[in-house]
Amino acid sequence: MRLTIEESHRVPTEIKLHQLSAILEISFDDGKTFKLPCEYLRVYTQSADAVGHGPGQDVLQVGKEGVTITDIRPVGNYAIAPTFSDGHKSGIYTWDLLYKLGSEYDTLWPAYLQELEAAGYRRQAPR
Repeated sequence: MRLTIEESHRVPTEIKLHQLSAILEISFDDGKTFKLPCEYLRVYTQSADAVGHGPGQDVLQVGKEGVTITDIRPVGNYAIAPTFSDGHKSGIYTWDLLYKLGSEYDTLWPAYLQELEAAGYRRQAPR
């Protein structure tokens, strides 16, 4: 699920990982705060294993219901690189990507759930 990301130059003022609820809470310099489930972040990774190396090579991410973030590494002054409990650690989440994922959650999450349904995948209840 390759996303088109416009440059916004928004910068986070605070990033908190809530491990029990598996939520990454991120506040930005424009006053907006987003609470992003780890599963949501994992399935919208922009790494090559999910989006491929070109148009039309996207791979639907399934079985990520119970995934959590186990570590977060800073990437310069522009991004973070989380390590997920399923071993995925190659995704880089720029501030612009995180802002887009937060501001478009109400559209992107239902779209992902529809893709799962269309593929015949039944989500399990998160652990």
